[in-house]
Amino acid sequence: MGAYYTKEDITDYISKNCILPYLFDETKRHYSKAFDINEEIWQNLKLSGVEYIYDAVKKGVELPLPIEVSAGINDTTARTEWNKPAHVEYALPTEIWREVIDRRNRYTEIKAKIEKGEIQSVNDFITYNLNIRQFTQDVVENTTDSEFLKCFYKALNSVTIIDPTCGSGAFLFAAMNILEPLYESCIQRMENFVAEAPKHKYKYFEEVLAQVKSPEHPNLQYFIYKSIILRNLYGVDIMKEAVEIAKLRLFLKLVATVEVDYKKPNYGLEPLPDIDFNIRAGNTLVGFATEAELKKGLLYTLDGVAAAPVIQEKCDVVAKAFSRYKEIQLTYGDDFKAFKKAKEELNKRLKDLNAELNQLLHKQSTAIAYDTWLQSHQPFHWFAEFYEIINDNGGFDVVIGNPPYVEYSATKFPYRINEQLFKTFPSRNLYSLVFERAKIILKISSRIGMIVQISSVSTPSMETMVKEIKRNVKSNWLSNFATRPAYLFEGVTMNLTIIISELLKSEKPIRPTIFASHYLRWNPECREHLFQYISLNKVDNDKLLFEYAIPKIKSIKENEILKRLIEQKKTLAQYLEPTKNATTQALFYRTAGGRYFKVFIDREFGSDSKSNKSKYFQNKYNVYVIIAVLSSDIWWWYYTLHFDMYNCKDYMMYSFPFDYDNCKYISELMKLGEKLSADMFANAEKKMQSYATTGARMQLIFRPTKSKPIIEDIDRILGKHYNLNEEQLEFIISYDNKYRLTKETEEEEE
Repeated sequence: MGAYYTKEDITDYISKNCILPYLFDETKRHYSKAFDINEEIWQNLKLSGVEYIYDAVKKGVELPLPIEVSAGINDTTARTEWNKPAHVEYALPTEIWREVIDRRNRYTEIKAKIEKGEIQSVNDFITYNLNIRQFTQDVVENTTDSEFLKCFYKALNSVTIIDPTCGSGAFLFAAMNILEPLYESCIQRMENFVAEAPKHKYKYFEEVLAQVKSPEHPNLQYFIYKSIILRNLYGVDIMKEAVEIAKLRLFLKLVATVEVDYKKPNYGLEPLPDIDFNIRAGNTLVGFATEAELKKGLLYTLDGVAAAPVIQEKCDVVAKAFSRYKEIQLTYGDDFKAFKKAKEELNKRLKDLNAELNQLLHKQSTAIAYDTWLQSHQPFHWFAEFYEIINDNGGFDVVIGNPPYVEYSATKFPYRINEQLFKTFPSRNLYSLVFERAKIILKISSRIGMIVQISSVSTPSMETMVKEIKRNVKSNWLSNFATRPAYLFEGVTMNLTIIISELLKSEKPIRPTIFASHYLRWNPECREHLFQYISLNKVDNDKLLFEYAIPKIKSIKENEILKRLIEQKKTLAQYLEPTKNATTQALFYRTAGGRYFKVFIDREFGSDSKSNKSKYFQNKYNVYVIIAVLSSDIWWWYYTLHFDMYNCKDYMMYSFPFDYDNCKYISELMKLGEKLSADMFANAEKKMQSYATTGARMQLIFRPTKSKPIIEDIDRILGKHYNLNEEQLEFIISYDNKYRLTKETEEEEE
């Protein structure tokens, strides 16, 4: 089910912000004392200064700002230089002064929080985008608390990480790269404790070190990679070829740590038979995920009721086979025959159990021939395939991945999905179903991180996905990425969102704390720094305009601006006239091209284009006022916050809050709407265009950037209507200007 090749910066960002917080959570669960505010973890952080703030964020912060730039810090009218390119010694590639100021403010805020000891949770490292990998490494390498080290290593040794659509293993390798140095640091620190203490004082450490130095392990790296592959990494994918590639890559990673002796059996390498049980082929969305899900299925038909005792017995047998298999592999003995026998026994028991489950599922779901169904659906029964994790451990600890961005269709897909099993099924997108299934196979306190389409948090059809993102979740962190000027996946022009969640399953509804980034645009030369300067801001759950949208915010001040909009008693939709008549006023608009919305009352601009639409308004509402509102920067800000930025539909436009009847500035807005319309036509260029259906015809090419001063005047009037202060208004007027006022934007208008 893999979607696209995922670059290492994406897999690293998601993996580290899920795996490392989980390791701290699990350590704290067994040894909470180490996480008291006065203990060494947080005290050392308090003394660390700016060590864990990324270098990209620190660029140029020690330099005094030029006078003409600093003048605007306390005076919004003196920010004329802020939209200009910043000097190279201050700036990251392509940064303007406004971005430099924002980054410096963020640096100052985070630095102060660290120095005051206000960073007291590993979650803060996600929220403030601090270097969590280096912090974790330093905590392990410098700890003087043997009990902390013991508990952390146990968490490290037992964490189960699954990619439910793993493809060829990009996320599994990212996880390995995060775990490997931690294993090494833990082992080295254990050696230090043992060397400096009387014999047998640290019995657990001695046992671990004895395993490391076992003759069957050629070196430390071999032991570490083997431990990670066998204990920590799991994957599933519907493509058998991808699964084999993922397994081969993991095997080659292990082989690379030793010198191969071609004269010895198996080239002198210890075989890895058990990797077959870690990375498996099957359909993540078809099959029984949990034992509870199976029990419901057993009650579904008479066949199921009759089969219940048989299936239960086979589950018990598989459980015993798993226990035996696990016992042998954890002894680190050289009894390969016993190991082989245990694996064969487990394979046989699993095959029998899966056959029973497949027969039951087939009878419940379809009338097509069993063999045909089996080949097309490739059912994967999670609780059977990963019995010791789903049943004994309560689920996986961490889920990471890049699920497919494909709309499900029962008529076009080779397999059928049971819509009754998925709350997110109305979204019709596979990534939402994978996300939901991933949460089902996670244990009570766990972490999940996935990269999905931005529509998941900004489209009415995806409302069930938004509810799923919030359900049984303590905290969410959402990073939102644009497609222009650059994009995350090579050649894929798709707006994307990274979702990282801390799960906390509960009987009672939980209202999660949500942090989100703004709609991140960047130039190709900025890619190397992109994930270092992501800024996440708290979203106020009380100030949401839509249930289906999680705002993409750049500053916490936007919560207050949203509050002003919510206070409006009406939206533009309430001024529409459903049908055209003698008294209605027409409004025509173009929804494609550029980063300005183009609204007119004249068909001359080419209303026969497919990208042009029309609406009719009640006669008592002047359409020039509507034109002014829909052309404003505040409307563009609202649109960017709430929608997928792919197109502009009627519900996006007319849900905009504006109380016409209680606006004191109708006359000013009407005049500015008329002025803007005239200016847009005056600045438009006539260009002959060829179309397949209509042939050659004259088309008006609009240049709305040339009318920006008038749009800003509109915003100043609307600012008074919405009761915005100077800082909020300046934020709105300058919103996204770096990318809206470029030559590229002008070219897009065509």
